[in-house]
Amino acid sequence: MIFESYGVGKYSDCHMESTSYLLRANAYRVPHEKEPNLGIIPHTDTSFVSVVKQDSVQGLQVQLKDGTWIPVHLPQSSFAVIAGDAMLAWSNGRVQPCFHRVIMKEKARFSIALFSFHKGVVQVPKELADDDYPLRFKSFDHFGLLNFRLKNPALSSQERVKAYCGIKDAWESINSCVGSQTQPN
Repeated sequence: MIFESYGVGKYSDCHMESTSYLLRANAYRVPHEKEPNLGIIPHTDTSFVSVVKQDSVQGLQVQLKDGTWIPVHLPQSSFAVIAGDAMLAWSNGRVQPCFHRVIMKEKARFSIALFSFHKGVVQVPKELADDDYPLRFKSFDHFGLLNFRLKNPALSSQERVKAYCGIKDAWESINSCVGSQTQPN
């Protein structure tokens, strides 16, 4: 669906055939007295896309562009679909990874997450780069990006992706022409 919405549906089958998955079960305990209520720190996922199913105990929050955190209230039968760092690069900066966190309250919380990773080289489809929207990212190895993240935990999501596979001149020319709002935060 994402590929089709950007007019690059012809690459969808190849991408699906080159995708591997990691399924993870998460358990968050109730914080002890005087402990912070943060179940997991604010972050983006290094995956292409993450699919999260939470139990009846709500706690997932996403950050809006203005920095405000809002709770994600999903019906029991729903899943949260979250764009990851690899999608930022693949989409040439069009799809922003979602900063999210888990806030804990009075009950333990459980969730399950499915992370998708592209086996091999990810590249921006040629249709997503043109004179009006110049190429911002080089082709990159997705698992290489994951390893880079592990070796550089202090970098924010966008800093990490730009440092690993960003085209420096593209970001500089965009920032000098229209300001830093066009650069992902």
